[in-house]
Amino acid sequence: MTRQTCKKTHGHGRKGPTSYHMHDPDEVFRELALQPGQTFADLGCGPGDYSLRAAREVGKDGLVLAVDQNPAMVRVVEEQSREHGLTNVATHEQDMSAPLPFPDQCVDTCLLSTSLHCMDIETHGPALFRELHRILKTGGHVAVLECKKERMNFGPPLSMRISERDVDAVALPCGFSRTGYTDLGFNYLVRYHKD
Repeated sequence: MTRQTCKKTHGHGRKGPTSYHMHDPDEVFRELALQPGQTFADLGCGPGDYSLRAAREVGKDGLVLAVDQNPAMVRVVEEQSREHGLTNVATHEQDMSAPLPFPDQCVDTCLLSTSLHCMDIETHGPALFRELHRILKTGGHVAVLECKKERMNFGPPLSMRISERDVDAVALPCGFSRTGYTDLGFNYLVRYHKD
């Protein structure tokens, strides 16, 4: 499996690639601690499970920026948003390795859920985290949710998995401080604060 195809092949048989049902999403959202009126960016949003939940948590005065390079996934998020009556979700078809189409300091919290391993983190990770630093408000947060770097009979192969230390290696030099780690069973959630 190549990094280019990973998003297409580990969808667990549902509407698209997602990690939402691999752990307790309530625990993830407790850690994200979203507040009404905030702006939340979901990079590599897939079918939008996290985006739709975040849209409810930030409320009608908040905004969710749902970003995926797969146009089919963007359409799913748009359809799901309409079906659920959510008017605060803005979709963007975008490759995360390219500059993000958002102004400086406009996002409170950014989530990268099982999407970072799909890129060459050593090559593209520093530029991505510099972009995250740019779009986050002062005091903003980044949360990275990934499969643990352990051999499992599902999910990405071990060679593609990244550890929290791999994420630290690109996030910390870009102006972030690590603020927490949550063990989610098969996955982990590591959180960073914009310095």
